[in-house]
Amino acid sequence: MRVLVTGGGGFIGSNLVGRLLQLGHEVAVLDNFLTGRRENLAPYNDAVELFEEDIRDLEGARRAVTGREVVYHQAALPSVPRSVEDPVLSNSINVDGTLNVLLACRDAGVRRVVMASSSSVYGDSETLPKTEDMATAPKSPYGASKLATEAYGRAFHAVYGLEVVSLRYFNVFGPRQDPQSHYAAVIPRFITALLEDRRPTVFGDGEQTRDFTYVDNVVQANLLAGAAPEAPGLALNLAGGHRYSLNYLLELVRGLTGSTAQAVYEPARPGDIKHSQAGIDLAQRVLDFSTVVDFEEGIRRTVDWYRAGEETKPAS
Repeated sequence: MRVLVTGGGGFIGSNLVGRLLQLGHEVAVLDNFLTGRRENLAPYNDAVELFEEDIRDLEGARRAVTGREVVYHQAALPSVPRSVEDPVLSNSINVDGTLNVLLACRDAGVRRVVMASSSSVYGDSETLPKTEDMATAPKSPYGASKLATEAYGRAFHAVYGLEVVSLRYFNVFGPRQDPQSHYAAVIPRFITALLEDRRPTVFGDGEQTRDFTYVDNVVQANLLAGAAPEAPGLALNLAGGHRYSLNYLLELVRGLTGSTAQAVYEPARPGDIKHSQAGIDLAQRVLDFSTVVDFEEGIRRTVDWYRAGEETKPAS
C-alpha cells in the first residue's frame, strides 16, 4: 500500500515510518524539519520518498499526497508551552496546515486520513478517566488547535466522504523523543538529566498524574485506525488507561539510571493540567486496540535507548 506520513521526521512519525516499512508498505514522508530531525529518518533514507514541504503550503501538500491510499497526519507544533507563547504560530501549523492536508487528500482521492490529536482537548476536568463522550474544554491554545482539527476531520467525513479518524494521544514517550528543546516532554528530560546525574526540574509538586503512553502503542493504534471499518468520523482516546505521578516516574527512572540526584521543584506552568487518565474502551472496541508495551517496560526501553546514545538507530 502507498502511504504518506506527514511529520515523518518527528518522534512519533519516524517510529511509524519504520513500522510501515517493516510491514512492506511504500512509504513517503512530508516534513519541513521545523521540529522533526533528519537523523530520525537516517535508517530509512534509501527506503522512503521525502517531500521537504510545509503543510501550510497547499501545493506542497498536494504533491505529497498524490497517489496515496492512506495518510498518517502527524505533522504539528506539539507543545503546550510553545502555544502559550505563540498561539498564532500554533494555529497556523496545526489548524491551517491540517486543513491543507485534508483539502489535498480530498482532491487526490485519498481513502483515509489518520490524524494525531491530543488529550489536551479535555482541559482540566476533574472527571477521570476522560472519555470521548465528555465535554471538551481545552486549557491551552495547543489544545484548542487540536480540537479544531478534529472538527475539520468530522466535517470532511460528513460532507466529502473522506475517511478521517482522530487519535487523542495521551503523553507519548519513547525512543527519538527530543530531550534538548525548551519545550521537551518530561520523560526525556528526566532520563537525560539523571543519566548525567543532574537534578531534573519538576514544574509543580510532582503529584500531578499522567497516562503515559509508550510510542509502540501509538504506532500500533495508527495502523489499526488505517483499516478499522467503524473508525471514520470518530475521535478516539489512545493511551494505556493508567496514570502515574511525576514523583513515581522520577523514582522509577532513578532506579534504572542509578542516579541519586534530587529534583528541583518550580511553580506549575500556565496551561498545564493536574491529572490525566484515559478511558480506552472505545479504541478497544472500534480498533481492537490493546497495549503492546506497558509503562514500566516502556520506560526501561527508553532509558536503554538514551543510555546507548545512538540517536539514529532504529527504535525497537
